[in-house]
Amino acid sequence: MTTRRSFPALACLLALCLAPSAGAAGDRPAITVDAAAVDTLFDDTMSRYRLPGLAVGVVVDGEVVYQRTAGELRAGEGEAITPRSLFKVASNTKAMTTALLARLVDRGLLAWDDPVIRHLPDFRMHDPWVTREIQVRDLLIHNSGLGPGAGDLMLWPEPNHFTREDVVAGLAHLKPLHSFRSRYAYDNTLYIVAGEVAAAAGGASYEELMEREVFAPLGMSRCEAGGFDRDAVGDVAQPHRHVGGRNVVYREDGAVVDTVPMAAAGGVRCSLEDMLVWTRMWLQPAQHGLVDGHPWLSDARRRELWTLHMPMPLGGRMREWDGSRFYGYGYGWRLNDAHGRLKVSHTGTLSGMYSALTLLPELDAGFVMMTNGSGADARTVLVQALSDLLVRPGGAMPVAAYAEVLQRERDEAPPARRAPDTSARTTVAADDPAVPTGLYRDPWFGEVRLCPDPRGMVFASAKSPTLTGLLMRLDGRMFVDWFDDSIGTDAWVEFTMDGDVAGMTMAKVDPQADFSYDFEDLAFRRVGTCQ
Repeated sequence: MTTRRSFPALACLLALCLAPSAGAAGDRPAITVDAAAVDTLFDDTMSRYRLPGLAVGVVVDGEVVYQRTAGELRAGEGEAITPRSLFKVASNTKAMTTALLARLVDRGLLAWDDPVIRHLPDFRMHDPWVTREIQVRDLLIHNSGLGPGAGDLMLWPEPNHFTREDVVAGLAHLKPLHSFRSRYAYDNTLYIVAGEVAAAAGGASYEELMEREVFAPLGMSRCEAGGFDRDAVGDVAQPHRHVGGRNVVYREDGAVVDTVPMAAAGGVRCSLEDMLVWTRMWLQPAQHGLVDGHPWLSDARRRELWTLHMPMPLGGRMREWDGSRFYGYGYGWRLNDAHGRLKVSHTGTLSGMYSALTLLPELDAGFVMMTNGSGADARTVLVQALSDLLVRPGGAMPVAAYAEVLQRERDEAPPARRAPDTSARTTVAADDPAVPTGLYRDPWFGEVRLCPDPRGMVFASAKSPTLTGLLMRLDGRMFVDWFDDSIGTDAWVEFTMDGDVAGMTMAKVDPQADFSYDFEDLAFRRVGTCQ
């Protein structure tokens, strides 16, 4: 089923036209949208990647010029996705969190260069010097020295038993890989700290502040940051993955959707309608960013959010596709140049849902896409195609052309970057003397049991029960084969001995798996027996 609002009378292919638009400043070209061209990209992406649902909206000159949804909230059940359907926007939440902080800066309740411990006196990093020196701004730009995704195993796979307090406390035990402020490495856990800074400065919970300071004043009436009643809210898209060639719901919401620890990093849900309100506000603050006749956010704060604070690695594909010469992180936004135009964007990835928001402020244009399926490549392809239509001379390539580039990159990847074939694995026997069984503890992840079971040797996490599986042997190494096959990678296991105390370390079997499977940050010590 499809819901669509489009404007077929417009003539160009969502491309740059040379004549300046009426009232446009400087040499900004006019942009018009051919709905049929965007429909082709939408349909080809939907079919090529077999998505259960997709929502796309385009804004030009402050107006929604294309809006379309297709597919189902739950595949096969017939309930259509609509512009009001809630999706997990995942890390697109980060820009909402930084906007909330900016509101508090405007109000004089905090400053970007405040030490974090001014607002959270008990906050600790692994290095006491970093604890003293880390500022609010450092929480937002991925420069902490921690490895990519450090501590993310406290956030997912969901559901788990970690609390927000657990996550913040766990940072004291996460050892940095690099020196403070020396390089970029994406993290989520420090955004959770940023949400707690906002709560301390604003005098209310993160969730309450988001509703009061962001959603309500801007009219984003369907966005949810905290817990809610699923059926009372209604029209809530569920995540899917591909199983046996079809889309299957997994990690489905219960009747009551709980507040999650990682709300400030990636826990917001919004509809397409809401995200288009958000898009218009950023592109035309003088028209769509006023609340009771006053700016919702000052120009100074907007500039700070869109200032490049931390350089990011600029890959070959971005150089080829966007002609980019710079790439970096602002406060909750990624910044690069695309064919000579500023691009401000972010993506979101979370448990079978993918989102993207792209703004081209110099063209007064932007777009949103969200899907409730396993759509990493789908997002990459569709976002690039829409961006190219807006800004690239000559417009966009067909969906298949972008997809072929991604496939070629995978095919040409060196063997060290590919997942090994584990089909020859054998089950480690329950009485294998090479395995030091017992109760193990990691200082931030907590306890796991590695104990005999009728099925073999079972690894079971106390606080993340989804991470339970059988110990396997492959080519002289051991790894955990998770019972839940939706987990993105199995995990190598190695044992060490420090005197008579056994230790255990882990690593991703698939080196290209999502960095949030941060098994490499675990350092277990045996603290008890299986009895």
